[in-house]
Amino acid sequence: MAIRILVVDDASFIRDMVKKHLRERLPGVEIAEAVDGQRALALIKKQSFDLVLSDWEMPGMGGDELLRAVRELEGAEDLPFVMVTSRGDRNHVIKAVEAGVSDYLTKPFTPDELLRKVFKQLKAAGIDVAPSGRQGATQGIASASVAALTGNRTAVESTAAPTAARGKGRAQLRFSARKGSVGCVVRELSLQALSGLIQRSQDIPTVFEQVVVDLDLGEGSEPARINGYVHSVQAGEPKPGSQVLKLVIRFVDKDASKYEALSQYIAQM
Repeated sequence: MAIRILVVDDASFIRDMVKKHLRERLPGVEIAEAVDGQRALALIKKQSFDLVLSDWEMPGMGGDELLRAVRELEGAEDLPFVMVTSRGDRNHVIKAVEAGVSDYLTKPFTPDELLRKVFKQLKAAGIDVAPSGRQGATQGIASASVAALTGNRTAVESTAAPTAARGKGRAQLRFSARKGSVGCVVRELSLQALSGLIQRSQDIPTVFEQVVVDLDLGEGSEPARINGYVHSVQAGEPKPGSQVLKLVIRFVDKDASKYEALSQYIAQM
């Protein structure tokens, strides 16, 4: 089944540019378009989409109003929604995150930035847009992540893809009741939460425990420190003696600069 994307913007040249880049990288993609939020909402009510790319500032119903309306629709609560905006101030970013935005893209943007956001959200929704053979590589990275936590370096070297070997998708967690930090392999990451693996120890994190997530933004950059709490804890392997724990951490920060850093990190994963 073809991927279906809705592009919402009152500027026709922006819509044309976005459609051009999407069609170049997603052969067979079906693209619908709307000039404002009201028309976009009408389309979403009539047909299903895999992703919405919406401008923020439009006449009539803007992108923020459209986002809130979409999140109230039955069956569209988790529809990937990327907000495109030239406004990156704190209040607007927080407003979009609280309304349930999946990600945001700041104008002006390059084709690569646009496509990274699109591919990331499609992947998070379980839609495989990669060339054949990518799935096997992803499974190899998952296996290597568990091996890295349990100290099996041979398994890491034999199964990990090059990106995993460079240490992408890793973070440091600092819990309220611990001294020092705990290494974490990041499995899934959004503006709202992190899902990752840590090595089991005697001091197991508890639900609702406060935690600071330190994300390495690369050489020359200060780590992004995101505040959150432990939402869930479970065994990372289907056996009683699992030495790996799977955590879900919900973010609680309301700092626009942290959301921007988090968005950049997600785009690079």
